[in-house]
Amino acid sequence: MYVAARRGLIAALTERAERAEREQFLLAERARAEERVRLAGEMHDVVTHRVSLMVLQAGALRVVSSDERVRAEAEGLRAAGCQALEELRDLVGVLRSPESAAGVVGAVGDGGGVSGGVGVGDLGLSVLVEESRAVGVEVELSEVGDRSVSSPVVARTAYRIVQEGLTNVRKHAPGCGVWVEVRYEADRVRLRVRNTAPTGLVDRELASSGSGSGLKGLRQRVELVGGTFEFGPRPDGGFHIESELPIYVPTTRSWIRPRRPRVHGQG
Repeated sequence: MYVAARRGLIAALTERAERAEREQFLLAERARAEERVRLAGEMHDVVTHRVSLMVLQAGALRVVSSDERVRAEAEGLRAAGCQALEELRDLVGVLRSPESAAGVVGAVGDGGGVSGGVGVGDLGLSVLVEESRAVGVEVELSEVGDRSVSSPVVARTAYRIVQEGLTNVRKHAPGCGVWVEVRYEADRVRLRVRNTAPTGLVDRELASSGSGSGLKGLRQRVELVGGTFEFGPRPDGGFHIESELPIYVPTTRSWIRPRRPRVHGQG
């Protein structure tokens, strides 16, 4: 009986150790998947945004310069930027592959500043608007209410929404008018980015350089903080993005309760 009991105890301890090892492995895999998806989001939101600005500036220089050498160099820079965007799209696709998608997106960080050196207390929306204006996009920004009451997570998410909206306008709707509206209320932040139909010639290389996951990523970001998200075409041929975010969300992940957003269109 003693031998049987001893064997049973050893078997139970072995099973427990194996189960703990499996759980540890799954936790490590999940952490790696979260980090890959977070990196994909940062690359799409930050790097793609900057490179697309560079491409537009080079394209504008190619058009306005009277120096043939400058025009040639500007075209080379523009082409290199488009190629870089293509490579970024492929890399983001790899990072966001099904095996790395753990059902979460690294939209909720440690509560620190928005990437690119913009502090959370100041959403930096005016900086985003000025960047678009510098490459010829007509943008109007309207902010109503006290933005300092929003929590860091909400500020970061709001910044990303506006950034993605303006990036898409530059890539897909040249010559349009754009309105960015942000309203800070007692319990929520309302955002809307809308544009008219494009009137200029679309740069096909630039327009096709995205990963196609920007709006999908935004949907996940908004879902993580319990907000709502809508986007789609407008009757006038333009496009709109609208979102409502709770004014305050703790930075600790375990407190965040996702809500299914309302989405129209494809990201």
